[in-house]
Amino acid sequence: MSGAPSRVFVARLAGLPVFDPIGDPVGRLRDVVVIPRDRRRPRAVGLVVEVPGRRRIFIPMTRVTSMDAGQVITTGLLNMRRFEQRPAEVLVLTELLDRTVRLVGPAAPEDGDPTAVVEDVALEQQRNRDWELTRVFVRRGVRRSGLGRRRGATALVDYHDVAGLFGDQPEQSAVLLAASLEEMKAADIADVLREMSGKRRVELSTELDDERLADVLQELTADDQVQILSALGRERAADVLEAMEPDDAADLLGALSEDQQEQFLRLMEPEEARDVRRLLAYEDDTAGGLMTTEPVVLPPEATVAQALATVRKAELSPTVASTVYVCRPPTETPTGRLLGAVHIQRLLREAPHEAIGGLLDTDLEPLAVDAPLDAVTRRLATYDLVSLPVTDPDGRLLGAVTVDDVLDHILPEDWREQHDSPGVSGG
Repeated sequence: MSGAPSRVFVARLAGLPVFDPIGDPVGRLRDVVVIPRDRRRPRAVGLVVEVPGRRRIFIPMTRVTSMDAGQVITTGLLNMRRFEQRPAEVLVLTELLDRTVRLVGPAAPEDGDPTAVVEDVALEQQRNRDWELTRVFVRRGVRRSGLGRRRGATALVDYHDVAGLFGDQPEQSAVLLAASLEEMKAADIADVLREMSGKRRVELSTELDDERLADVLQELTADDQVQILSALGRERAADVLEAMEPDDAADLLGALSEDQQEQFLRLMEPEEARDVRRLLAYEDDTAGGLMTTEPVVLPPEATVAQALATVRKAELSPTVASTVYVCRPPTETPTGRLLGAVHIQRLLREAPHEAIGGLLDTDLEPLAVDAPLDAVTRRLATYDLVSLPVTDPDGRLLGAVTVDDVLDHILPEDWREQHDSPGVSGG
């Protein structure tokens, strides 16, 4: 949000005009939506804007390019669906202003009544471009005269020095919280889990379905993965492992003892367990340990249309979908002899009826299973590749190493817990 002030007071934003990038009016700001977070300051996730027809819509903060005391400017297409507040969300103007709270910590008065009334809250943009509720403007010793005027001293205090801002109701149920996170990306849900206590983290994890939890686990550190997996119960944990990519499941099980590994593998479907067992046999920092055993594989007689329909499947990651490996039958790893590869750009340029066997890139030199991590990294970087095949000595495809798996191994172990640097755009 270039050019915008780093701190804004929400009460001063009420009723401000909202414009699109070319200056056309969109509507007027009616509220700001925040989500409370365990042990961290609440994060502002969007604005409630009233558009013509008295319809109120939601505009994510990622679409807000400027916000100050005079106007709000947005960018991108707007979703005109009517705003519906989710269980985890709190409306600042509607629910927080005029709330009675208690001042604690450094803000607590040495003597006298610690209660105060919220008159405004401040949002500040962080280095990672998130907006957080950081300060609360309160009035102490509030009394109402016959004209309803308020008296008492005011103070701008840190969010952590205010108790009861979000009420004293019991902690939101894990069921409702899981429902409120439905449309968030797996990496963002992982961020939410990281900020929770261990008990709360497990409670929320148990309410996510297997596929969703599998995606989220792949974004967490090994320690967090093991903690959650161990708390799920063996049957449920095996179901989640089956839903994970085989290489990610192998990485997770690799952090457990051999006895624990075997217990989970016995509970998994034999076909899924077989792929994971194969990967566990390789050293972590080799092509075999890095690869996925489920790349896109088709026979040479498959058509361009069939190949495009295959890579279009939603469950495929972008890196896996970038390359179709063409092999002799069988087409499940380990396959018949690897003939070559076809990249998605080539598929998009060719006629749908063309056989992919005539479009092969045969210059793609396969990796051996024991190729070390530094050799894999150099090969990907030298040839600007997203994926590389891994074969056995007979030329059969065993799997593929993708650039995202390599990055997971060369970045610091705690990279997921680090905030973006100031120079990285979060929009």
